[in-house]
Amino acid sequence: MSSDLVFLLGGAVLLVAVALPSLLTRAWLSAPVILIVIGALVGLLPIGSRFAFDPTNQRETIEHVTEFTVLLALMGVGLALDRPLSWRNRRSWGTWAATWKLLGIAMPLTIAGVFLLGWWGLGLGVAQALLLGAVLAPTDPVLASDVQVAGPAIRRPGAQEDEDSVAEQLHDDEITDDDEVRFALTSEAGLNDALAFPFVYAAIFLATLGPVAQWGWRWLAWELVGKIVLGLVIGLAVGWFMAYIAFRSRQQVLRLAEQGEALLALAAMLLAYGVAEVAQGYGFLAVFVCAMTIRSRARRHEFHEHMHGVVERLERVLTLVVLLFVGIALTDGALEHLDWRGVLVGVALVGVIRPVAGWAALAPGRWRLADETHRPLARREQAISAFFGIRGVGTLYYLAYALSEATWTGERWLWATCVFTVVLSVVVHGVLVTPVMSRLERDRERLSASSP
Repeated sequence: MSSDLVFLLGGAVLLVAVALPSLLTRAWLSAPVILIVIGALVGLLPIGSRFAFDPTNQRETIEHVTEFTVLLALMGVGLALDRPLSWRNRRSWGTWAATWKLLGIAMPLTIAGVFLLGWWGLGLGVAQALLLGAVLAPTDPVLASDVQVAGPAIRRPGAQEDEDSVAEQLHDDEITDDDEVRFALTSEAGLNDALAFPFVYAAIFLATLGPVAQWGWRWLAWELVGKIVLGLVIGLAVGWFMAYIAFRSRQQVLRLAEQGEALLALAAMLLAYGVAEVAQGYGFLAVFVCAMTIRSRARRHEFHEHMHGVVERLERVLTLVVLLFVGIALTDGALEHLDWRGVLVGVALVGVIRPVAGWAALAPGRWRLADETHRPLARREQAISAFFGIRGVGTLYYLAYALSEATWTGERWLWATCVFTVVLSVVVHGVLVTPVMSRLERDRERLSASSP
């Protein structure tokens, strides 16, 4: 009977998850908030104990589930971005200016802020404080769908554009990102994993190898630079190869875009990640770059919509699983080891550290884009982009990975602090995202209507 109840409960929850995005289009709560609440209620049921998990004893399972969820999210984000980026065209880099500032300024400041709060303010060990900063700093591509671009904008189905240059794409009003806030947050979430991992490794080295003098140069040359370069190169190579097969192969049976074989996206994701990890590069970065490289070929082709749809559906299912277990954990002792220090870290990160770091990155001057088709962020948009740095599944993965690589004091406290911070971020940002983004869209429409 208990197994039958599990199937019944699973089907009901899955139905809710499928229906939630449509039901909450104009609601003041986001789907992740509802899913966590459902999970918490399930945890209160007698059957909820069957789903309980111990992050210490089931660390490997948590690591792999969250890892695959993040991979799907990164593939989907890379396919969804419409704005071109080419190393051969400097103007395309200018259109990503907000992204570079969030990555190069906001994220290091966030890591430093959490580290200083933990080490200097709360008396944590150096390695423990740095680990906390590294796992909490990156924004999440999984739970941030409400503040991200919706998907690839396809306006001319089936049209090929291999002959189009990046410059022409930048000035093509048929494919454009006029929502700078969503684009900035989406691209940031897709790329900041490559900057999180070096600092996770730095914390691991502090815990296992000792003082920075013993490993600092190696970390700088390999973990911070070498692995990023390797991830970029592998992502580009795999993406180019998969795009060639899909759109340009001389063998018609291999031109999967014409056949609509959307599972190519999963093959590309797994291949890019596998090759990068075997080569010791950053696999998350390789997957995102691979997706963007595929997207850059035949940008207007409807095949991108099909691939994005497959990835998005799988991501939704895995996100449902993760959020349900997080909710169950809330009512099953996950916060048992949480104290005022962990609460302070979560509240400070969500309410102060990330918003201040984001504002410091975006506010100085009105950065101007080289391409006139994309306007700079207004002050309100800067504030929204700074605030909506949602924490989520990625944090759980980084923590599980780090805890499997070294022995840490206060392991359960680290889990409790990160789970609390993720839930706090999901609730705060989930409650505010609909009214804030709706207000922003109304203001944008009003300005457009009043402009000549």
